[in-house]
Amino acid sequence: METRNSYTVPLSNSDILKLQEILEEKGFEFVDKKPHTLYCARNQNTFIAVYEKGPKILVQGKGASDFVEFVLEGQILEVGSVHKDKLADFRPHFGVDESGKGDFLGPLVIAGVYADKESAQWLSSLGIMDSKRIQSKAKIFRLAEKIQQNPKIVFKVILISPRRYNEMYEEFQNLNSLLAWGHSQTYASLAELVPDCHYALSDQFANRKVLESFMKKKKLKLILEQRHRAEEDIIVASASILARHSFLKWMNAKTRSTGIDFALGASEKVIEAGKHLKKKYGKENLQEYVKMHFKTLQEIQN
Repeated sequence: METRNSYTVPLSNSDILKLQEILEEKGFEFVDKKPHTLYCARNQNTFIAVYEKGPKILVQGKGASDFVEFVLEGQILEVGSVHKDKLADFRPHFGVDESGKGDFLGPLVIAGVYADKESAQWLSSLGIMDSKRIQSKAKIFRLAEKIQQNPKIVFKVILISPRRYNEMYEEFQNLNSLLAWGHSQTYASLAELVPDCHYALSDQFANRKVLESFMKKKKLKLILEQRHRAEEDIIVASASILARHSFLKWMNAKTRSTGIDFALGASEKVIEAGKHLKKKYGKENLQEYVKMHFKTLQEIQN
């Protein structure tokens, strides 16, 4: 996996205080604040700036990658873990999340996980959190492999290739309906594997009736809960890890097979990659690699 020397990561207000204490313990020197920052600190290899807006942290320097993985993610951001007080009322359930919906390049991946109380405690011990809070690809891969290797964890991953995604988007005409289809399909697969589970949780991404309609068609009799920040639930967070893992594996494989860097998101690097794909494989084959309804396509076509 590649090593970066600059990261920007969202924080909570409680994270800010905890981070400041850890920096002091580790001997970081607090230096003059930059504009719009709460504080800045540095050591020999790493510079830290915590910004008011967000709030968020900027980590730079040769030691940035290790700091993000072992300090920021290892000690600060483990908010996805199920704590004992939450486990007192824990109810086994399905959790579903997706990866790739905001990326111009690559597939849409939807993953689902089922866990009982004992398995949820084990997931918590791994330090599972929402994959969007994990900057290290290596850590995503390690966590996903541990989840997949545990025979007590039930999971399902659905990868919708760019070609199939584009066909489905043309059929549904909007992303919310496509996501609702994918979530209902994942729930249906999990329900076959664990028929005694009657509860399901996912992020509140769309009109509830759209998802319920797809679930009704599949004759799913689940008590469905949608909530904002559902990834704070340990099972949904685990699903987010599996979805991100599958997405990154696809992106890494295409980078190797095409010789073109399949960058994430919709940045200038993504536009550059799209132009290289168009030149190498032709406009007519872009649908094999990109989501054609993104506005980014116009910048590639120009």
